[in-house]
Amino acid sequence: MLQKVKSFIPLSRPNISEKTIDAVAGVLRSGWLATGPKTQEFEQSLSEYFGGRAVATLTSNTVGLQTSLMAIGVDRGDEVITTPLTFAATANTVASMGARPVFVDVGDDFNIDISKIEAVITDKTKAIMPVHYAGVPVDLDGLYDLAQKYNLRVIEDAAHAMGSTYKGKRIGSMGDIQVFSFHPIKNMTTGEGGCVVMNVDKADELYRVHLQRFHGIDRSIWARFSSSANCHYDVVFPGSKSNMSDIQAVIGLHQLEELEDMNEKRRVLIENYRKELSCLEEHIILPPIPSYEFVHSGHLFSICVRQPEKRDALMQFLREKQIGSTPYYIPLHLFSYYQKTFGYKRGDFPKAEFIGDRVVCIPLYPTLTESEQGYVIDNIKDFFNAKYM
Repeated sequence: MLQKVKSFIPLSRPNISEKTIDAVAGVLRSGWLATGPKTQEFEQSLSEYFGGRAVATLTSNTVGLQTSLMAIGVDRGDEVITTPLTFAATANTVASMGARPVFVDVGDDFNIDISKIEAVITDKTKAIMPVHYAGVPVDLDGLYDLAQKYNLRVIEDAAHAMGSTYKGKRIGSMGDIQVFSFHPIKNMTTGEGGCVVMNVDKADELYRVHLQRFHGIDRSIWARFSSSANCHYDVVFPGSKSNMSDIQAVIGLHQLEELEDMNEKRRVLIENYRKELSCLEEHIILPPIPSYEFVHSGHLFSICVRQPEKRDALMQFLREKQIGSTPYYIPLHLFSYYQKTFGYKRGDFPKAEFIGDRVVCIPLYPTLTESEQGYVIDNIKDFFNAKYM
């Protein structure tokens, strides 16, 4: 008989230490809650983490993607190549600029298929926006070779990849532009938030990112209201408002210190899932492992149910057993907006559809206990017993 759990096991849970909670209380007592010294400190720490590259913190990965597109000059009528197997934010940001998201099917690793990108490049193509699905890096050598050949920009949606490495180099420490997420479900969090990472020699683009995140004003609020500040400023263009607060930043500072330990715990859990669920290969497909050298962040653990009609039944079964799960992701070209606006339809991207019809993400977070993971594993095995088939 399967063991019982005392409470619901969620898909994800942020790992917030008492030290972090105390640090947040310190910011609240300081009297300065908006963008200020802690935000500056967090950006500096992130810059050091990414090997000295320029970093701008924002309120989300979504606004980071949109701001990056703006900074490189993506405009109405342009095209940006991306994957359909991602969260809506990736392509929504392209569409919101009046540009066209051009989808390319995925490969066996759930990431964009580099070999299929060249066929869709046109004179309207401005950039390629890959997604490092579940924290497994895209094959960046091939991607950047293509980008260089056609003089295209690359904006890596690295929402899943905080702590991932590709051929010994940290995602965010190399390449063109990377955008990370600090949402509570991600590997590290600031409550809500994200950051843009880019090369320091792109000073004009970094300047546009900084202006865009606070009304196009050329001086930060800290630079205008602190004890040694100058309150005069200029509005350079009509930017939006997406600046991180010191409350968020101080959480991020502690999360960044703990990131590698949290990611290692995720990787241990993943290896245990792989080991314990390998006996179900008749019923499920475990996440493939690319041949190139990489270290994944351990953001998600996805299984694919071989019989798609059993996918929702599995998730319902797990929910009844107090276990969270979700289908990350339903391919974007299957949603009504992308079909009506851009003419996409089922059948356009077979591999993404194969995965999207079968994928189930199961609980994965650093504080998931051995007994809780065992309970998840036992229930998945129990579902695939003959009585459920």
